[in-house]
Amino acid sequence: MNAMSEYLTVLALFLVLAAPALVGHLHERRIDRQLKAAAQAATAVRPVTRDRTWTQKSSSRSTVPSTATWYADGRRSKKLVSS
Repeated sequence: MNAMSEYLTVLALFLVLAAPALVGHLHERRIDRQLKAAAQAATAVRPVTRDRTWTQKSSSRSTVPSTATWYADGRRSKKLVSS
């Protein structure tokens, strides 16, 4: 009887430890199915043609100089003023 309770204890601990991984795996499979269905729907709506060339668009975000550039520009301007 002790052996049976020890087996059940080990099985219960295994299930407690493995349950989050199994739930995560099922969640990932569901997401994969949704992505596959969305990709199939996108190709059904707009077929991909090979003769089109796609150009990469630049970012609409303006670029800001880094702190080092700002510091160097400030030092240059001070040198020009003090010279």
